[in-house]
Amino acid sequence: MALMFSRLARNFIKNGYFPTDDMTLERIFSALDIAAGRVRIFDPCCGEGVALAEAKHHLAECGAAVTALGVEFDPERAWHAKGLLDTVAHADVNDVFVTARSLGLLFLNPPYGAVVSDKAGTGDDAKRERLEKIFYRKTVPWLQFGGVMVLIIPHYVLDAEFAAMIARHFERVTIHMAPEQQFKQCVIMGVKRRADSPDLAIAKALEAAGQGELPPVLPEGWCGEPYLVPAMTAEDAFAFTSMRIDGAQLEAEVRRLAAHTLWPQFGAMYGRITLPARRPLRDLSKWHLALALAAGQISGVVRSGSRTLLIKGDTFKEKSRAVDQEFKADGSIVETIRMTDTFVPVIRGLDFTPGSGFGQVVTIR
Repeated sequence: MALMFSRLARNFIKNGYFPTDDMTLERIFSALDIAAGRVRIFDPCCGEGVALAEAKHHLAECGAAVTALGVEFDPERAWHAKGLLDTVAHADVNDVFVTARSLGLLFLNPPYGAVVSDKAGTGDDAKRERLEKIFYRKTVPWLQFGGVMVLIIPHYVLDAEFAAMIARHFERVTIHMAPEQQFKQCVIMGVKRRADSPDLAIAKALEAAGQGELPPVLPEGWCGEPYLVPAMTAEDAFAFTSMRIDGAQLEAEVRRLAAHTLWPQFGAMYGRITLPARRPLRDLSKWHLALALAAGQISGVVRSGSRTLLIKGDTFKEKSRAVDQEFKADGSIVETIRMTDTFVPVIRGLDFTPGSGFGQVVTIR
């Protein structure tokens, strides 16, 4: 099987990042097939997006409509992946939320090594958490039951704890060495099941590989039962969200969703009207005046004859009190008090007329 995007991956081999090699990808894809027509696949460290784009292409050729999602921390690789996959978040995977049990395929080739290297020798590196385990714990809950995991890690990472985790969550687990052995990688594939006690045979085989009893190399053509990527779940309630978003991604999202927002009308809503002011067709009534004052439209410098005022209009509410008395036939009196809200327009100004009461406060009601 010829890969579609392999040439693109070589452009990003730098700064300690090496994408999954072509031969390993081809042999992995020979073991994958589809169980339904609509599938959702995910890579939490998608790099430049080539590996998952190849997986999408392969599953599409099997007859599926594929939605490919990825996360990448490096900005250059993330923006390249955005051009190959359906949705990519330039983010730390710990800042990403994905609906639980919503992914049909988890393609996981995580960073290798401890969380922080102790080059100064101030602690015990053996006790530091491995990145491979951190990414596994973070992302496996997003894979649906019956979903397929492809895990690519150095074989020596498979200690008793890691082997037990995989054996607890997955069935039909197979382990093979990758054809390319620059990083001593093994390829583990399995089908997610409901968490249970670890399958001891699986755990033993994985732990043995970690201790140096290497499994066979991944075959060129898959002869066993294929791993079927199941139909996507939670189509209506599915969420793939980055908790933090930078300015470039926010701008891209606003542009993408512009037709569904008010941004296209921003200029019309908030732009300044440049037409010259015109006199109203008739004198303003008290009602018009109250509305203009309430809207803050009466303000600024006003000149009337020889006077110059800096004014600011407002409207406040006051209550008017009225008392009604009713005399009953028995001689008693019923008194009714009515309180009515009245909106009162007020204009206050500062007299800026030179030579006459400069600064005096003027109130117009």
